[in-house]
Amino acid sequence: MLQAIVIDDEPKALEVIRELTRKVTFIEVTGYFTDSFEALGCMQQNPVQLVFLDINMPEISGIQFVKTMPDPPMIVFTTAYSEYAVEGFELKAIDYLLKPFSLARFLMACNKAYEQYQLRQKNQASLPAVFIKSGYEQVRVDLEAVLYAESSGNYVQFVTQHQKIVSRLTMGEAEALLPASHFIRIHRSYIVSLKHITRIDRKTAWIGNAELPIGPAYLADIDKKIK
Repeated sequence: MLQAIVIDDEPKALEVIRELTRKVTFIEVTGYFTDSFEALGCMQQNPVQLVFLDINMPEISGIQFVKTMPDPPMIVFTTAYSEYAVEGFELKAIDYLLKPFSLARFLMACNKAYEQYQLRQKNQASLPAVFIKSGYEQVRVDLEAVLYAESSGNYVQFVTQHQKIVSRLTMGEAEALLPASHFIRIHRSYIVSLKHITRIDRKTAWIGNAELPIGPAYLADIDKKIK
């Protein structure tokens, strides 16, 4: 079951979503928040897979809120303002619901989120751990945790969520090691994890707080995988 929270500064809007989610059996809402900072604190203690998020809120907008997170959960924006739709989808939002929305439209967004959740679960299960030679050691690396690989001379540095491992490899060898279904080369010096991309444009990919350049020669392949 999907664990979700709802963030909206209007109590009436929270109540509308509360009533709608009661009809969706595959989503469990664990919190309703009018304060985005309180919601963020809760998420740090109790990770969720999905956030129903208003955009026009005091102190920090929903768009800004998502940008502060290096690895945000799935987002469904709920707003009365259509002008933020393009920016919302650039942040890889699952859906963008314009208030007032019907149960049918809400259910459509929930189904999209659940389908994406199942796909991510399947992909995570299929990613193996590998051993990478670093100096005189063989270091076990969970490929799910790899953010990106960076070429540096005759070495490749694998940057994970918890550590950096330097290995004497070519980028071609590193590319062969990282499954093409989960990783993509964006530059002659960088291979990145698709699931850890938080933002991307024609020149830059953001992996958490890291800003990595995109080489023009790789744009066609990126366009095929990033939709």
